[in-house]
Amino acid sequence: MNVFLKTIVVIFVMTVVLLFIQFFIAGMVGKKNPLRLFRNMLPAYMTALGTQSSAATIPVTLEQTIRNGVRPDLAGFVIPLCATIHLSGSTMKIVACSMAMMSGMEINFAQFAGFIMMLGIAMVAAPGVPGGAIMAALGLLQSMLGFDETAQGLMIALYIAMDSFGTATNVTGDGAIAVIVDRINSGK
Repeated sequence: MNVFLKTIVVIFVMTVVLLFIQFFIAGMVGKKNPLRLFRNMLPAYMTALGTQSSAATIPVTLEQTIRNGVRPDLAGFVIPLCATIHLSGSTMKIVACSMAMMSGMEINFAQFAGFIMMLGIAMVAAPGVPGGAIMAALGLLQSMLGFDETAQGLMIALYIAMDSFGTATNVTGDGAIAVIVDRINSGK
């Protein structure tokens, strides 16, 4: 239980760091204040905390992205697309949870790097519903990391307990991606 509690704290800190990195890059590329961009996305973050669903948060994420100066037509394309393929928070949570589950075991770097790469591909197919990412990752956890049914059940429980933080990170980061795509697409 102590390991799981530490994992939750570490994952929360990692999601905050990830969001600041994403918005710092978006601010640099879009030539906008990253803290203002992030602050404008907080309603999407809070909505995702409550719904645990990227799909259900699309209207709020879209509205806040437009408030960040992204053209409505471009935001209308990027936000729904990212809601299904940009799962950086969920991917990070699955990696951290699987490492926590493997604590005390020897972790082969090459094997884990392969798992992370395959997980990135599998997350493109994950549905934007609560728990969708972990369900898409179960086959990889079993085949690449050797997780049995008990370990998979624990992974599901740990993941679902923190699903709102990963989803909030995903949808908030979608706003950063939209700022970058808007800047690239504007040609300025």
